[in-house]
Amino acid sequence: MSQEFVISAAEKAITVILMVSGPLLLVALITGLLVSIFQATTQIQEQTLAFVPKIVAVLVALVFFGPWMLTHMLSYTRDIFANLTRFIG
Repeated sequence: MSQEFVISAAEKAITVILMVSGPLLLVALITGLLVSIFQATTQIQEQTLAFVPKIVAVLVALVFFGPWMLTHMLSYTRDIFANLTRFIG
């Protein structure tokens, strides 16, 4: 295995990780921002108010984005298994 091959494999792995985790992280970020703005405007400082909407939003996003995420992960896994002989040497 050459250095270019290892770097390419690592780059593809990081890209897949970011693509799969990105939508859920973005939904959690936007939900957290909206809850924080709501808490600041109403001066409600309840700790559970920050977590419950994020959990619900991430679960809804997981249901919505789940098939797309699974497709990308399976594609990457198939690619890894198909090129297993190249990894071993």
